Amino acid sequence: MADQSPAPIRCKAAVSRAKGAPLVIEDIVVDPPKAYEIRMKVICTSLCHTDITFWRGKEDFPLPPVFPRILGHEAYGVVESVGERVEGFAVGDTVVPTFLGQCDSCAGCASAGSNMCSALPFVVGPGMRRDGTTRFRDSQGEPLHDFLAVSSFSQYTVVDVNQVVKVDPAVPPKLACLLGCGAGTGVGAAWRLAKVQPGSSVVIFGLGAVGLSVAQGAKMCGAAKIIGVDLNPDKEELGKSSFLRGTRHGENIWLISKCYLLVLQAKNSA
Repeated sequence: MADQSPAPIRCKAAVSRAKGAPLVIEDIVVDPPKAYEIRMKVICTSLCHTDITFWRGKEDFPLPPVFPRILGHEAYGVVESVGERVEGFAVGDTVVPTFLGQCDSCAGCASAGSNMCSALPFVVGPGMRRDGTTRFRDSQGEPLHDFLAVSSFSQYTVVDVNQVVKVDPAVPPKLACLLGCGAGTGVGAAWRLAKVQPGSSVVIFGLGAVGLSVAQGAKMCGAAKIIGVDLNPDKEELGKSSFLRGTRHGENIWLISKCYLLVLQAKNSA
């Protein structure tokens, strides 16, 4: 009987060879998934500022640079193959990878006040979290480091089953890929961390992907007033009822002071 186990896949990836150097599209090999892992075809991926931070590798960055590396951690894809002991996922499932694992059984995952899995702890350094090895090799057979155990700047990637979530295939890929980091971070900040209460007022400093997701989370929680604060005048159209704009000099100090005043007024009138 022929061997039905997954074989290595040859595909292309954007490889970061040195800090600050342009990414290079290369032919690579993606190994089959091991136990508790899935291999997915990346349909859509987005760029997070964290990717840029690790790519730049500035001198004051607290972590040593690791290259060559395949960056990217916000993605949407389809399960291509599954490793041994994988339950709940099958070939063809549409999924979103996450950089935080969730086993659903450890004390951290079971807690209502934490999302830090202790069974599969978060690790910034390269390597799959169960064995510390990579699933990527370049055309010369040399290992390529992963990023946050996701590495979505590749046509195919391998992710631990604890770091992947099934999503409705009807969700547009360009939106679904944001759920793995920026959108989840912002919505969670309002919902789980700030615990925004119905009827409350919320001030958001910075209207990037995370800030806009905070606004979504605040709305979901029932905030009565959401104020967006950003130094970029092009974002003024995003404002619905209140928008404050400052400069990079003295005016933004007034802006921040006024925002805190608005918050205090809202609390005093509640």
